[in-house]
Amino acid sequence: MSLIRTVAVLGAGTMGAQIAAHFANAGVQVLLLDLTADIARDGLKRARALKPDPLFTPDTASLITTGGFDRDFDRLGSVDWILEAVVERLDVKRALLERIDGVRRGDSIVTSNTSGIQLSLIADGRSAGLRRHWLGTHFFNPPRYLALLEVIPTADSDPAVVARVSEFADRRLGKGVVVAKDTPNFIANRIGLYGVISILRTLDGGGLTIEEIDAITGPALGRPKSATFRTMDIAGLDVLGHVARNLSTQLPGAEGQAFALPPIVTTLIDEGRVGEKAGQGFYKREKASHGSEILTLDPQTMTYRARKPPRLAALDAARAIEDIAARTRTLFLGQDNVGAFLRTTLGSLLMYAARVAPDIAYSIDDVDRAMRWGFGWDMGPFEIWDAIGIRQVLAACGDVEPPPIVAELLRAGRNRFRDGALPASGPDRQLLNGAKKSRGVVRTNPGASLVDLGDGVLAVEFHSKMNTVGGDTLEMLHAGVTEASSNFAALVVGNDAPNFSAGANLMLLLLEAQEGNWDDIDLMVRTFQGTTRALQYADVPVIVCPAGMTLGGGCEIALHGDRIQAAAESYIGLVEAGVGLIPAGGGAKEMLARAVEGLTDPRADLLPKVQKVFETIGFARVSTSGADARRLGFLRPVDAITMNRERLLADAKAVALNRVREGYRPPLTRTAIPVGGDAVLAPLKLGVHLAWRAGRISDHDALVGRALAGVLAGGSLPHQTTVSEQYLLDLEREAFLTLCGERKTLERIQHTLKTGKPLRN
Repeated sequence: MSLIRTVAVLGAGTMGAQIAAHFANAGVQVLLLDLTADIARDGLKRARALKPDPLFTPDTASLITTGGFDRDFDRLGSVDWILEAVVERLDVKRALLERIDGVRRGDSIVTSNTSGIQLSLIADGRSAGLRRHWLGTHFFNPPRYLALLEVIPTADSDPAVVARVSEFADRRLGKGVVVAKDTPNFIANRIGLYGVISILRTLDGGGLTIEEIDAITGPALGRPKSATFRTMDIAGLDVLGHVARNLSTQLPGAEGQAFALPPIVTTLIDEGRVGEKAGQGFYKREKASHGSEILTLDPQTMTYRARKPPRLAALDAARAIEDIAARTRTLFLGQDNVGAFLRTTLGSLLMYAARVAPDIAYSIDDVDRAMRWGFGWDMGPFEIWDAIGIRQVLAACGDVEPPPIVAELLRAGRNRFRDGALPASGPDRQLLNGAKKSRGVVRTNPGASLVDLGDGVLAVEFHSKMNTVGGDTLEMLHAGVTEASSNFAALVVGNDAPNFSAGANLMLLLLEAQEGNWDDIDLMVRTFQGTTRALQYADVPVIVCPAGMTLGGGCEIALHGDRIQAAAESYIGLVEAGVGLIPAGGGAKEMLARAVEGLTDPRADLLPKVQKVFETIGFARVSTSGADARRLGFLRPVDAITMNRERLLADAKAVALNRVREGYRPPLTRTAIPVGGDAVLAPLKLGVHLAWRAGRISDHDALVGRALAGVLAGGSLPHQTTVSEQYLLDLEREAFLTLCGERKTLERIQHTLKTGKPLRN
């Protein structure tokens, strides 16, 4: 079969335009069509205005060409994959597919993004060739950020085509692919909506407020912060209503009735209060004297009131339980209002998932993965069954008749669905967990561990809170370099957590600065610099794998690897200026050295290149994606990006082994980095002064800016020259220590630790 190089997306609505954007993110040429070219252009324009951004970088849009069904339909004959994303009406989709059948190339794939219409009905009557290449590809909104792609074959679908689409979606689009059966609303929406409606029905009793239910059904259960009602507002109550009506009409008897919308939802939809896009739903944002205020719907009066902080003792107590499985079990079995609520709602969902799983999915693993990838749950329903225990769930729910697959396990004397955790969905996924199970941990401390990945590759895994970098982490990085140099061929630095590292341990720094322990802070900085240099000049290749937040010290670690293998969703930045500091682990040195690399002419104008680095660090710019990190200079041309987060460490391991095969040799220490001295320092300081005079930055911002300018200029030198890496590291350390002594810097650190937000003082 031919490769998938070109894709046509039919329908430039909210989903179609975003799907087109994500194909472009993957480097695929996209033809986006709607009724007319103008409608398609407008749809793409609206998508580009969405937040969060559906595109990795603004330039990515250049891969998308727009057109209209009226003039450009014949162009579908030249594309490899045609994906329809038009209105959810069977008659419209059937008519469109008939037109596609007349122009498509014989081997082109044709799929539908329908969220619930039976695929076989859409393709009924079409040619045998089309039906062999026809299947469902249900993306979740927003397509860039939600991992799940439900692939839905029909009885006529060629298994080779299904495999081709699944492989492409996995590796190129970064999707978690679940093959679903051709049943109403497939897997994730069917189970997820059942749970939502179960929760909605509890509002009638008035036992818990909307805020309290969101507090229970959010991070406390390992689910997104938007929890239940906020998620509905974001998705749109009209969308919820459409999916629910589809299920209530397509499913027979009592099961269909279970999806009937409660009156509170139908009332909100009828009144146009459909969520965030209408400005009001279960929550309402209202202007206030201090900015804006979030109000909450009162289900009894259907008016909005001030938000009430939830007061639930069980949740407060459960916060001390870090393990999500143990926390869920404790809350579910608790003899209080939280436990009663969960036994009514979550218990009902667990029973439903167990009843319908054989009809909608090919395995319970696929059900759990669908809920993890599509709804952002830390545990799928069958993982929750196992966390609580099958007998315990049944007893807590009133000893109801167990679903057949549950009864079968009970007859076998089992109390769990699985003997262990949910298995990885492929051999290259979740490499770290598999390695720990098969080969164990080489060495560990509270901040990090060394793990043997096999084939001569060692890994350093961070596992402190938010993977902040402290003494334990630095110790294990040093140990990793030593161990890899002696007993392994390569070293990988990465983890399976959502974020690579939130940066250095600010709390430890604050305590030392408040006590005036300047020698200890100096030692901390020297140790950090020594660690990054050890990574950079190790005898074996070091591959660093940033993903999610990779900030401050985390960014500095990444910058010093031989190669970076970044996740597509990597938010990388040197953000120290936000807390009144500058990078001191080699970050400023490394960004400067990269910017001026290759400039051998002693008369070359360094200012434009240094200015760019100054702005990137001074404004604490953070990449919005791996591709954007390349634009900002955090990734080099030799660094690579992995679209599928679960494949990141496997890809890094492959890069490491390739570097070994190439005959890796550590780089030579830089001894002649060009710096501009006063010729660069003066204009940088002038820019800081003008920004301060214009009121764009504060006094303390200006102080930090001047300190950074001094480092990037190489100090106050009378003329352009070259300096060593150690010289620049010393400048970094001196500036950092000086800023640590500033009261306003300590205020910024305190504020950030308390609120998670920067302070402008």
